[in-house]
Amino acid sequence: MKFKILALFLFINYLCFAQQRQVINNEVTVYSLQEKRDTIDFIVVDKNPSEKKPIFLWCQGSLPMPLYVNFEKFGLWLHGGGIANFDYEEIKNHYHLVVISMPKTPLIVDESKLNDQKWYYGDSPDKNVPSISFQKANYYQNYIDRALKVVKFLKHQKWVDNSKLVVAGHSQGSKIATGIAASYKHVTKLGLFSANPLGRIDQSIRKLRKEAEQGKITWELADKEMEKQYDYFKAANDPDKIRNNPSLLAWNTLSDPQIEDWLAFNKPIYLAYGTNDITSDFCDLIPLYFIRQRKDNLTYKRYFNLEHNFFEVNDKNELDHTKPHWKEVMKSFIQWTLLP
Repeated sequence: MKFKILALFLFINYLCFAQQRQVINNEVTVYSLQEKRDTIDFIVVDKNPSEKKPIFLWCQGSLPMPLYVNFEKFGLWLHGGGIANFDYEEIKNHYHLVVISMPKTPLIVDESKLNDQKWYYGDSPDKNVPSISFQKANYYQNYIDRALKVVKFLKHQKWVDNSKLVVAGHSQGSKIATGIAASYKHVTKLGLFSANPLGRIDQSIRKLRKEAEQGKITWELADKEMEKQYDYFKAANDPDKIRNNPSLLAWNTLSDPQIEDWLAFNKPIYLAYGTNDITSDFCDLIPLYFIRQRKDNLTYKRYFNLEHNFFEVNDKNELDHTKPHWKEVMKSFIQWTLLP
């Protein structure tokens, strides 16, 4: 009995502390879960979450991108792990849209603290290399653990409808979404965008092969560069080398294939990718795996002549930033999630 009372007391304290919140820019509510060595910040895209709706957890891609950027000329701008590309007001009609901040990355970052690619380099002496603290936190299980703490906290909020939990992600975020779905039985639908079924490092090998086949480089050079990739991956699987070079940690933990996890998930899965995305080349073969196991829970959508971030590419395979398609991609997914 004493143990139960203590557990209840600790749980109530945890909830009360975590419910301390802040509204930013009159558009999102920020929650913070305090850990001994980490603070997990996440946003709910609503200035006052009160209406009871299911959760749509969006898992952003790689690199320490802040959820908000404070631009000198324009003020605060919601990046939100890429949700700025969506019609998130439409998503809010059906879900509480939730995004978790990247580890060791402030939720709001001044423009001056970002590099040219607009990600946060922290105290790194090289603006194109993330901070050591981020590198050490940038591993698969950390993302899963942080996300599970968030969804378990949300499960107990009065404004959350627990009959449905949609988890989706883009690129690396698709792997994180997969891990959440594999670890948390309450996930009801899984969305995968620009996913690499084989993990991560394989795309470098495939890129070299394509360049050699197309005559852009010689086979001799492709062979030499492939061997470098193998050596790099060997280093990423050597614990001693990881300790000396924490940037290898992500390549070690985020390069495992995802296919088995997808096949083990017996609820609806949605897979969307651009045909000009080398990351997603192998997605064309995924239906074969589901057919072989007589599974019919996979919905897939190819977007012709679009690249990794769903921009159009021209006849020269050049990206055209004036022709984005994220809104239509996400609209189709949201409509799919609403199906029974």
